[in-house]
Amino acid sequence: MSEDYNDLITGLKDKIKRVILKHEDEKKKNNLFLSENNELKNELETKKEELEQLKNKYAKLELTKAFLSSSENEHDAKIKINGIVREIDNCIALLNR
Repeated sequence: MSEDYNDLITGLKDKIKRVILKHEDEKKKNNLFLSENNELKNELETKKEELEQLKNKYAKLELTKAFLSSSENEHDAKIKINGIVREIDNCIALLNR
C-alpha cells in the first residue's frame, strides 16, 4: 500500500514538473510575442509618421502646382494667394482667442 502511495507521489511529482516546464515555455513564448508586438507597434508609429510627412509633402506639391499652373494668369494667382492669406489670418485669430 505504501508503494501505491509512493507511485502516486512520484507520478504527481512528474506531472507537476511537466506542468512547470510547460508553464515556463509558455512564459517564454509570451515574452517573445510581447516583444514582437512592441516592435510592430513601433514600426506602425514610424509608418504613421512617414505617412503624415508624405501627406504634408503632397499638399505642398499640390499648392506649388496650383501656383505654377496659374502663373500664366497673374490675377488667378493673386486670388489664390489672397485666399491663403485669409485662411492664415483666420488661424491666427483663432489662436489668439
